[in-house]
Amino acid sequence: MKTLIQCDFDGTITEEDASYFLLDTFAQGDWRELLQEYKEHRISVGQFNTRAFAMVKADKPTLLEAIKGKVEIRPGFHELVAYCSMKGFRFVVVSNGLAFYIEAMLKEIGLENIEAHAAQALFHSDGMEVRYIGPDGKQLGNGLKEAYIKLFLKQGYRVIYVGNGDSDILPAKYAHQVFATSELLDYCKKNNLKYKPFNDLTDVIKALELL
Repeated sequence: MKTLIQCDFDGTITEEDASYFLLDTFAQGDWRELLQEYKEHRISVGQFNTRAFAMVKADKPTLLEAIKGKVEIRPGFHELVAYCSMKGFRFVVVSNGLAFYIEAMLKEIGLENIEAHAAQALFHSDGMEVRYIGPDGKQLGNGLKEAYIKLFLKQGYRVIYVGNGDSDILPAKYAHQVFATSELLDYCKKNNLKYKPFNDLTDVIKALELL
């Protein structure tokens, strides 16, 4: 059976959330109030990012320069990508974060050819406009990660999911195997969802070898 690794970016491939760093640095407004609404499940992750990044007036070069070297990549990421390549596994990043910084950070570490799907950002002087485009090319209000895992399953893949946050919970439920840390790990433990924990991404490689 062909295998695909669907991996989150912020807090999974990275140690910290790059979008939070950008919002802390550039948002002109109380974006953390919106974050609290999201954490309490009063708004979706798509609504959170759309409204929070609308508070950012800076242009793309300014944001990319500010984030350079500020967010650490989780140990084992290069090794995981190399392992998937060796085994013939398709490795795909699907993130609710913003494509412009994900692509820049992957390029910075020499992995710009990784397949990645994330939110599109349009830069305006009165605030950034964030859009989620699904695999069918249509704009989504929410559920980007779920849309992609459903597509991959339909294409006949065994999907292995790697994630860390609340927005990884729903897509992880569709996966054949889940690797979890942080909030996703807490959820899996409390709700008896089958999972394997990880700290470094080398933990994922070790577990993949046993599947």
